Amino acid sequence: MPLTWSLPRLLLGGTALLLVAVGCSRGDQSATPGAPGTARPALPVLVAQARTEHLTDRLRAVGTLTANESVLIRPEIPGRVERIHFEEGQPVKAGEPLITLDAAEYRAQVAQTEATVTVNRLNFQRALDLVKTNMLSQQDYDQAQARLAESRALLQRHQVMLAKTVLRAPFDGVAGLRQVSPGAYVQPGQDLVNLEDLDPLKIEFRVPERHAGAMTVGRALMLRVDAVSGREFSGEIYAIDPRLDAATRTFALRGRVPNSDGLLRPGMFAQVELTVGERPQAIVIPEQAIVPRGEKLYVFKVVDGRVVFTPVGTGLRLPGIVEIVEGLGVGDTVVTEGQMKLRDGMPVAAQAPETAP
Repeated sequence: MPLTWSLPRLLLGGTALLLVAVGCSRGDQSATPGAPGTARPALPVLVAQARTEHLTDRLRAVGTLTANESVLIRPEIPGRVERIHFEEGQPVKAGEPLITLDAAEYRAQVAQTEATVTVNRLNFQRALDLVKTNMLSQQDYDQAQARLAESRALLQRHQVMLAKTVLRAPFDGVAGLRQVSPGAYVQPGQDLVNLEDLDPLKIEFRVPERHAGAMTVGRALMLRVDAVSGREFSGEIYAIDPRLDAATRTFALRGRVPNSDGLLRPGMFAQVELTVGERPQAIVIPEQAIVPRGEKLYVFKVVDGRVVFTPVGTGLRLPGIVEIVEGLGVGDTVVTEGQMKLRDGMPVAAQAPETAP
């Protein structure tokens, strides 16, 4: 009997102890820091303020230098090269003879035609005297006049052919490498030597159609070439192609670049840079503040100690900074480091980069 009564009492006492232990455990959990209902600690982040800066929008393109004027000297008549007057690679003046062909045959033709003109002129004078006294028919007079005009025209043709035996420089320039030697027999159209006008030079390049409104004749440009490192050359646009390339959506421009020192050469590859716009009060932030999400760009803006996930529109990008055209104002504070741990609305402890530990 004493054993029968002691077992229920033990069970009741154990149950009571278990309930007390469970209650104490729950009470301890509710007092644990970080549970719902307690304040979340502020996350330290680095921040920067949106500021204004004078930005210059520059367009970069690639192009090829060409001579201001370039021509291949070719003969119009056949003949033997009698003399070469220029030195390869040396400057020549407009009108100076470059190559002389053997002109003996053409001089003989001119002399023969001059004699014919003399005879026909005398015959025409006699015919004129006779027709005044009705001693010559009008038909014979007309024939004498026509023969004189024909011989004069033939003489002029032979004189032109004789003049073509001397090939002259059409403009001031630098002679290239000759392709013939004295005594060679040349045919019409055969390449003899190239002539290049090297000051100024032309630069031809293409730009996208979205910059069509900014391209104007007279706009300044700057170019660099690999062959002359550390040197910039300035010039200006002088012609714009009115037709757009439908395949590439670009249009061609040509500029002139002074080359008085002769450092530039036709055919060189050049990097062209043009100023297409200036914004003296552009809003900029550090580029590391930008957070891409899909196709859009965002920043974490700090407002009253909390971050707001804010979409922004960007413009010009320069080393270290990016222009903001939409979403921020001057003086707004954005997070520049620590974005990976942030969520919209989280409290933060903002620190400037120079005071951050």
